[in-house]
Amino acid sequence: MSETTHQQPGGATAAAAARTNVAKRGGGDPGSRGRTTIADGVVEKIAGLAARDVDGVHAMGSGLSRTFGAVRDRVPGGGKSVTRGVKAEVGEVQTALDLEIVVEYGVSIADTARAVRENVVVAVERMTGLEVVEVNIAVSDVKLPDEEDDEPESKLQ
Repeated sequence: MSETTHQQPGGATAAAAARTNVAKRGGGDPGSRGRTTIADGVVEKIAGLAARDVDGVHAMGSGLSRTFGAVRDRVPGGGKSVTRGVKAEVGEVQTALDLEIVVEYGVSIADTARAVRENVVVAVERMTGLEVVEVNIAVSDVKLPDEEDDEPESKLQ
């Protein structure tokens, strides 16, 4: 008796195609099996760090949240909150962000906001794979040169 083989497009036989189908029992790429969820806080941390990294951004958050943050920073174990001034709404494939920033006196607010928006979008999309649909920025204050720093926020290097 002889075995009959049917030629598949590309030169593969039906038997080889059957063996390939058996090898993929789980159904598709192993990396796509299951779901990955990203918490709002994760996106907020990424966005907060990306926003602080822009020249011209003095601090994040309103005066009240910065005051509470300064108190919390002095408490042992309190730590600096990188999410201060950041609110994220995360869906399955998209996210939207609201940022509240304090700019340094003399910088172009429009240019600084544009740079913050670009830096945040790039960082969040690169790290999470989520599409950033909007980044709303509220400038709540301007840091004047003669004002004392209540809490100096260092730039990431």
